[in-house]
Amino acid sequence: MEKVFISVLAFWNGIVNDEKEKGATAVEYGLLVALIAAVIIGTVVTLGGQINSAFQTISTKL
Repeated sequence: MEKVFISVLAFWNGIVNDEKEKGATAVEYGLLVALIAAVIIGTVVTLGGQINSAFQTISTKL
């Protein structure tokens, strides 16, 4: 009976730990997406004016 109880506990702990790891993985992916979005927004804000002026210069010369 003790072996059955230990087996059930081991199985239950495996299920619970898998669910916790899935949640942690989702949070990590969410943080990665947020970081990538922040880098893209920062780049656009920083270079946006320069790119706009370059297009204006090209447009006027055409």
